[in-house]
Amino acid sequence: MPIKGTQGWAYALALPVAALTLLTGCGGSSDDGATSTAATGSGEGESGLEATALNVHKLPLGDDMYETGSPKRGYVYSCITDFSGSGAFAQGPWIDAENGTWDLTEKIYVEGQVSWDSEFSQEVAGSERELEGNGLPPQPSGEFPVQESDPAYEYDRNPNSISEYTLKAALPANPQRDDEPSCIGGTVGVMKSGVPLFSAFDAGGRDAVATEIQDNCDAHPEKTGQYHYHGLSSCLYKSSSETRSELLGWALDGFGIYVERDSEGTLLSSADLDICHGRTSTVEWNGKKSRMYHYVLTLDFPYTVACYRGTAITEADGLAIGSPGAGIPEEGGPPGTGPPGT
Repeated sequence: MPIKGTQGWAYALALPVAALTLLTGCGGSSDDGATSTAATGSGEGESGLEATALNVHKLPLGDDMYETGSPKRGYVYSCITDFSGSGAFAQGPWIDAENGTWDLTEKIYVEGQVSWDSEFSQEVAGSERELEGNGLPPQPSGEFPVQESDPAYEYDRNPNSISEYTLKAALPANPQRDDEPSCIGGTVGVMKSGVPLFSAFDAGGRDAVATEIQDNCDAHPEKTGQYHYHGLSSCLYKSSSETRSELLGWALDGFGIYVERDSEGTLLSSADLDICHGRTSTVEWNGKKSRMYHYVLTLDFPYTVACYRGTAITEADGLAIGSPGAGIPEEGGPPGTGPPGT
């Protein structure tokens, strides 16, 4: 049975196995929605930043951890109020529902190595960052629909095929923070691979990273064929533990989405971030070092953007954003503002 497991993540994230078992540190977080102590350090190579302990054998399960009235630490501030779609039909043995945890090292993934002709480009033109692509992954994907012979079929019989479509979006090239956070929909960003990033939930409001079975690149297609991530993809980040921060994509409000480590090379966790799952530090941005706000991908819920700090775009070709029906390619594409479903 294919299991990514500790060794797979240790390779992809350049971490020793022991460090993945228990990511140690003594960082903390504030309770008022402001950035945490860790989120206000001096940036890359910060000597005072220590990542908060994270046990990958007992990660918190994020089922139904969303708020619709206002943001709340540890939750997703969701514009979607009705999660009534489908997804994986059975919980895998890596989920401990009674204790509300799951084991990253025991989760299986969809088999297969299917290559695609990916196209994606991004460039800054004036005040906008222009993204264009065909939605196909640059790395081999798993085989979808999930085959009956695949062990994943026992838990998640994803019937969808990966489809090409036109992706075209213009994000703010120099995003600004709003006075108050705003809610997110089903799609929260686009990664440097040209593949969209969805929120932490499946169409039923469950923790998609824990419950749904993705391929070895931590992605899968929804019902219209749009291949997407719900969290950190091990195929996007293979840098050395010496790298303190690396840009992996952009949220729909234009702010960058990064992976970050403390001075000991340990990945940050959600406890080190603010209410929207971000922080302010010095990062590489538009070719130069800048101290700015950004979002951070983590191994624990809510994994990625939990609310927007800036003003998100409301229309784009190929992305499920804006009013119902907006951004749908002519020959099928993502649903409107409802939750992405499989």
